[in-house]
Amino acid sequence: MADNTAVSKALQVLERQLNRPLMAALQVCARCGVCAEACHYYVADGELEHVPAYRAEELRKVYRRKHDFFGKHLPNWVNAQDLDEATLEKMAEMAFSECTLCRRCTFNCPMGVDTPLMMRALRAMATASGKAPEILEMLADAAIEKGKDPAMFRDLFVAQVAEMEKELQALVGDPNARITVEREGARVLYVALAGAHTILPPAAIFWAAKEDWTLSIYEAANYGVFLGDTARAKTIASRIIDEAKALKVQEVIVAECGHACASLVWDAPIWFQEQFPFRVRSLVEVMAEYVQQGRLPLDPSANPEAITYHDSCNLARTSGIYREPRVILNAVTTNLREMTPNGLENYCCGGGGGLVALPEYDDKRMKAGKPKVDQIRKTGAEIVVAACENCRLQLGDLNAHYSMNVQITALADLVVKAMRLPKSVAVPLPNAAAVAVGE
Repeated sequence: MADNTAVSKALQVLERQLNRPLMAALQVCARCGVCAEACHYYVADGELEHVPAYRAEELRKVYRRKHDFFGKHLPNWVNAQDLDEATLEKMAEMAFSECTLCRRCTFNCPMGVDTPLMMRALRAMATASGKAPEILEMLADAAIEKGKDPAMFRDLFVAQVAEMEKELQALVGDPNARITVEREGARVLYVALAGAHTILPPAAIFWAAKEDWTLSIYEAANYGVFLGDTARAKTIASRIIDEAKALKVQEVIVAECGHACASLVWDAPIWFQEQFPFRVRSLVEVMAEYVQQGRLPLDPSANPEAITYHDSCNLARTSGIYREPRVILNAVTTNLREMTPNGLENYCCGGGGGLVALPEYDDKRMKAGKPKVDQIRKTGAEIVVAACENCRLQLGDLNAHYSMNVQITALADLVVKAMRLPKSVAVPLPNAAAVAVGE
């Protein structure tokens, strides 16, 4: 009975998600195989099961059994099959550990088949049937609980920020530099990630740009997105949206994080079916704007090392943010070495889609990251920059695993270094294991 219940729940979720975009993705694949070389998993090992079209076919079989005439009456003719417990287990494993939702296959598909949309549907089915990775569910639920009663942690958070404010003052050499928390009427609400490394460098940049900003008490990460669970994702996003409305800010700026930016910029307006009374942008876009407006005192000679930039999939392909990082980099270094390919065609690092938080799949993500390692090595770079937390964590693990001997950093860190401030700052980046347990 339990098995049938799980399968039934998964099928119910599939039916609810069958909108026109998903149905088109399920129906128009030409089986041409162009997507194979677009996928970093396939490039890494050449296995048939890592061809995006092959993965998507697992869902198409089930779809055809329910919605195709021949699939209903002559399933063997059209390779249709009923969903059972074993198939559901296989689908869940595939969706969470063998696809990072990077969308490179979609960009290279001549038919525009949205394979990640199908993988998200599989994730939603797995989550509804109790087969999603437990860690992702725990992290999503922890964020939801935190939003229910923010008073429980707000005082501690404010106290921690007060100590960080002293570091900011020492860093910029200004005793009047401030980090306010949830200040009503500020122009900008900045939503960081867990950890001082995503607060202090942007605070220094905001100070230099004379930005009127305040800090959110919430983190930008949204693990509901990784689960394919719209209800959870919407609840997590609502904390920030309600906070921004209450503070009457004009703009929400999201930390250097690919999925956090994409979820608030693109997904949230659809989830809530409204146009928000504030703008939402990535910190990357804002820093590029500051550079172009001449609001930051930058010395590119401060970063003389050979530097390469890794385009986050959610920033570049999903959000179209690939020119802005280069505006910043060209202003903070004279030794930028591009990967090949880069921008919209850059390979995924192998840690996206929440995979970097799942230690049970460490071997898979190290193998999937090999094409990225090869890209980096060909540049001869000493520093690898990524404007995404998950990417930096994955690149750090790849760095250790493949002995690349490079430094992994964020865009904001290079900007702060180029500002030649009175005191240098080095805030340690957490490792993937810490992220996995929510630290």
